[in-house]
Amino acid sequence: MKQLFIFPLCVGLIAGLLCTLSCNSCQSTRPIAVSEPYRQISPDFNADSAYRFVERQVAFGPRVPVSTAHSECGDYLTAKLAEFGAQMVEQHADVTHYDGKNLPIRNIIGRYNPDNKKRILLYAHWDSRPFADQETGEERQRQPIAGADDGASGVGVLLEIARQLQQQPVTMGVDIIFFDLEDWGQPSSDTRQVEGDWWCVGSRYWSEYPHVEHYKASYGILLDMVGGSNATFRKEGYSMQYAPHVVEKIWSRAAKLGYGNYFLPQSGGYITDDHLPVIKQQRAPSANIINLKSDTPTGFAPHWHTLRDDMRNIDRNTLKAVGQTVMEVIYTENSTPT
Repeated sequence: MKQLFIFPLCVGLIAGLLCTLSCNSCQSTRPIAVSEPYRQISPDFNADSAYRFVERQVAFGPRVPVSTAHSECGDYLTAKLAEFGAQMVEQHADVTHYDGKNLPIRNIIGRYNPDNKKRILLYAHWDSRPFADQETGEERQRQPIAGADDGASGVGVLLEIARQLQQQPVTMGVDIIFFDLEDWGQPSSDTRQVEGDWWCVGSRYWSEYPHVEHYKASYGILLDMVGGSNATFRKEGYSMQYAPHVVEKIWSRAAKLGYGNYFLPQSGGYITDDHLPVIKQQRAPSANIINLKSDTPTGFAPHWHTLRDDMRNIDRNTLKAVGQTVMEVIYTENSTPT
């Protein structure tokens, strides 16, 4: 009786075990949903090429308006954009600055597909600061900076993007502008500060008198100090206030490309920069990609507005992260139906 009682029970246990194993076996053959790795659609950004463009600018010397280095570098930038297939426009004007002196400005503009109404604006400043006012000692403070990061890095990235646009054209409109006289604000070391807007003079002039009447772009991207080692691009305040959708385009693409360690999901300060007049004159809602620090007294990299802003600070990895991200935004936008 025990055997007769036990036997059916054993059969039931074995049958249940086989059913369980069978069910587990069935479950194990089901495909597990795994997100596919992001597929980059833009051409590969060449960081070595961008580095050389930065190096070439710095080799002219400080690009201070009314200097030989400024004139020669301006000719170089114009020639490179033309070489890379852009339709060229230059703006020349004289402005009265804080010290009462008249200064010439030269905005350099390269246009791709100028007849297309859908446009993206990419811009950086190409002048360098005539005062190293973050140095110690009056003699050092009065010397011009090389501006490898502050100026040349953004221009170098945009030149490489222009080169790529020639090799793999897009159908939408792209405007690349190198703004002049961004960095000749009154030195902080001056005892008497003159009231007025003395920064971003070239972009303010263009925003009021654009190269095309009633110019408007879908959005703009400003590159400022985008070459430093261990750069941290936080979400700048005015960009978030006026163009949060543009910030999202950039930061989300950077994350998908694996550059989240550069493009941090953190808020940064409000920076007076070339994007501000562009936004205020409603030429393009714009985001500022700028190296913002949380552990320095100025909020910028330690070499900012010092004589140390030279090629030693330029990192190809940072140039790559910024350039590839901006290119991915452009080529993604180009593939989006209007």
